[in-house]
Amino acid sequence: QVQLVESGGGLVQAGGSLRLSCAAPGRTFSSYGVGWFRQAPGKERERVARITANGANMFYADSVKGRFFISRDNAESTVTLQMNSLKPEDTGVYYCAAANNPYGLGNYDYWGQGIQVTVSS
Repeated sequence: QVQLVESGGGLVQAGGSLRLSCAAPGRTFSSYGVGWFRQAPGKERERVARITANGANMFYADSVKGRFFISRDNAESTVTLQMNSLKPEDTGVYYCAAANNPYGLGNYDYWGQGIQVTVSS
């Protein structure tokens, strides 16, 4: 089992920035692809970013490309999502998840508890 703990959410005005962190306390994280997902009220959950296990490759949903940036520090077992130029439509619950493969593709096996991000207009 991999426990994932998110932090850094909150309320921000449109145009502002937030930094989300995902930690895997006491766990080696370096073999897992990791994704950040979000779920807005009344909408399905979507993946907004993913990063490969070695941190060399990052992928983004079109809706966040150029504004969100995912990175990881395997020595610290953390993955970060830097969110800039936030829009009200970025509002939702954000989840960190890890896949049992280095690419972050297919099913995600481990999920954090989710953290609220609210962007006011």
